[in-house]
Amino acid sequence: MSKSSTKVSQDSINAAAWKACDTFRGAVDPTQYKDYILVMLFLKYISDTCEARTVELREKYSGDNVRLTRALERERFQLPAGASFDELHKARDESDIGERINKALEAIEEKNRSKLEGVFRNIDFNSETLGKKSERNRRLKALLEDFAKDELDLSPGRVTEDVIGECYIYLISQFASDAGKKAGEFYTPAVMSRLLAKLAAPQKGHTIFDPTCGSGSLLLEAAKVIKEQNAGSSDFALFGQEVNGATWALARMNMFLHGQDSSVIEWCNTLTDPQLLDAKGGLQQFDRVVANPPFSLDKWGFEEADSDKFGRYARGIPPKSAADYAFVSHIVASLKPCSGKAAIIVPHGVLFRGAAEGRIRKELLEENLIDAVIGLPAGMFSSTGIPVAILVIDRSREKGGANAKRKDVLFIDASRHYQENKKQVSLSDAQEMKIIDTYASREDIDKYSHATSFDEIKENEFNLNIPRYVDTFEAEAVVDIAKVQQEILDLEKKQAELRVKMNQYLKELGL
Repeated sequence: MSKSSTKVSQDSINAAAWKACDTFRGAVDPTQYKDYILVMLFLKYISDTCEARTVELREKYSGDNVRLTRALERERFQLPAGASFDELHKARDESDIGERINKALEAIEEKNRSKLEGVFRNIDFNSETLGKKSERNRRLKALLEDFAKDELDLSPGRVTEDVIGECYIYLISQFASDAGKKAGEFYTPAVMSRLLAKLAAPQKGHTIFDPTCGSGSLLLEAAKVIKEQNAGSSDFALFGQEVNGATWALARMNMFLHGQDSSVIEWCNTLTDPQLLDAKGGLQQFDRVVANPPFSLDKWGFEEADSDKFGRYARGIPPKSAADYAFVSHIVASLKPCSGKAAIIVPHGVLFRGAAEGRIRKELLEENLIDAVIGLPAGMFSSTGIPVAILVIDRSREKGGANAKRKDVLFIDASRHYQENKKQVSLSDAQEMKIIDTYASREDIDKYSHATSFDEIKENEFNLNIPRYVDTFEAEAVVDIAKVQQEILDLEKKQAELRVKMNQYLKELGL
C-alpha cells in the first residue's frame, strides 16, 4: 500500500477515525464498538510506525543484515510477519477475516509481551457482537477499508505522537457522549481532567497515581501540566489501577499512543486488591493523586474492611452502600506523608452525610488534611446530572509538613459559573482559571469563595456543605406595586380599544 508524505491535520485524522464508526452505528452498542475502533487505531499506528522504521533502517544498514536485525530488535514495537495492518487489509475479503485479525493481535502481543501482555485479551473480532458471519465480515471489511484511507496513514512523517494521542482522546470523548450513563466507567470530561491536574499541581520528578484510572485521561493531563511547565520534560512517573479489563486495555494503549511507555497501569480492584505496593508489601505512596472514583459504589468490600491489612480504615469504616470514603481513605494512605497531595471528584453527599462518614470527615479535618472544597455545576458529566465537588487533600498540612501552619479550609462555589453547549455543561477557559487562581490565592470573593477557620467548621459540626460557608443568596428586586398596578390598567385600556376596533372591522365585513 502506497504511503503519502503529506502532513495530516488533527481535525482531519479525528474526522476520519470518527467516520469509521459508521460501520457499527445502529447495529452495535457504542460501549462495545468503541473497543474495536480504538484497537484498530492502535494496530494501524503500530503497523505504520514499524513499517516506516523498517524502511529507514534497511536504507541505513543496506547489505549488513546482522546490524539491521539488531537495530530492528531494539525498536519500540516488534511487528511479526503476517500481523501488519496492510496484510490484513489485503485479506479483507477472506471469510475468516475476524479470526485473522485476532491471530494478528495475538502475535503482536506475544512478540511485545513485556509491553502488551493482556492488552488484547478482551477483544474478539470474530465475536457475534459484530453480527452473524456474513454481516460481521462485511463490517470488518468496511472497517479495514476506512482505516486504509490516506487520512488515517499514521506514518511518522505524516503525524506526530501528539496528534495520534489526541485522536485517541477525541474518540474516547465522542464514545462517552454516545454512551450516556455508561461513560463514567471509562472517561472523565477533558475540562474536569485539566482542572484536577492543575489543582493537584504535579511537579518535575513526581510520581502520580490514579486509583480508578479508567482510560487514563487524568494521568495524561497531569503529565501535560508537568511538560508545559518544564519545557517538555518527561521527568515524572505515571501509575494507575483499573478494575474493568476492557477499560484497563484502553488505558494501556492510551499511554503508548502518548509516548508514556514506562507508565505502570495495573488491572484489579483498588479497594479489595491494591496492586501498587512497596518493597515491604505496604501501599506504594505517591507525590500526587488525581481521581474520579465511581460515586457511592455499593458492594465495595465492606465485609473485609475491618481486617484491612493496609490500615486504610483506621478513621472508621465507610457504610456498606457507599464507597466514597473508602476511596478517600485509600487515597490518603497512598500519599507521601508530609508532602503528598490529591484532587478527588466526589458527590456532594461526601461533604455532609453523617454517621460513619461524618466520623471519618471529622478525623480528616482534625488531622488538618482537607485543604479545599470546590463546588462545580450540575450536568458536567454525561453519566450523571448531579452536581459534584472537588476535594483537595494535602498531607503537607500535617505535622512536619511545609504547610502545617495552614488551618483553614478554602470553599469555592463555582456551581453557577458555567457555559452550556448542546451536549453538556462545561467551563470556559476564564471560569476554569478563576477556580485555579482563587485556589492559589485563597482569596475571599463575595458569593464565590471563603477561607474558613477550623473553629467555624467545628461549630458547624464538621459539615462541609458549601452553602454554610459561601453565601450566594441574591436579594430579589423590590417590586413597585403602584407601578405594576398602573401597567395593568394601561394594558386593560389598550385591550378595550383593540376590542372596539375589531368589532368595527367585523361589522364592515358583515360578520
